[in-house]
Amino acid sequence: MHSTFEKRLHLGFLQLHILHHASIHPIYGTWMMDELKDHGYDVGPSHVYPLLKELMQEGLLTMNEKNEHGKIRKYYQITSLGLSILKDLREKAQELTEEILDHHSKEEGKHESNSSR
Repeated sequence: MHSTFEKRLHLGFLQLHILHHASIHPIYGTWMMDELKDHGYDVGPSHVYPLLKELMQEGLLTMNEKNEHGKIRKYYQITSLGLSILKDLREKAQELTEEILDHHSKEEGKHESNSSR
């Protein structure tokens, strides 16, 4: 990533992705890092844990500690406020995605008809 603009958008995508998964089931940091890596994000603990903390401070996630095999693991789950915000963001993301893809399809059609001349 090169620009500050790109970095801000990237962080927003990461936060949205975290909220999405936390709405399905409780998540923990290393699981979320693996999930994000599966989607092509180059992230590590220095990215994910501050985001989880920030989302908790905003009241969008809660955290519960569980002892698993002698190790304390922190599980994060979405709150009702988080669900409300996620629902709104999903609608906005879907509308924007449809608009971008529709415009992209029209642009590709223009290029194809121009190149066949």
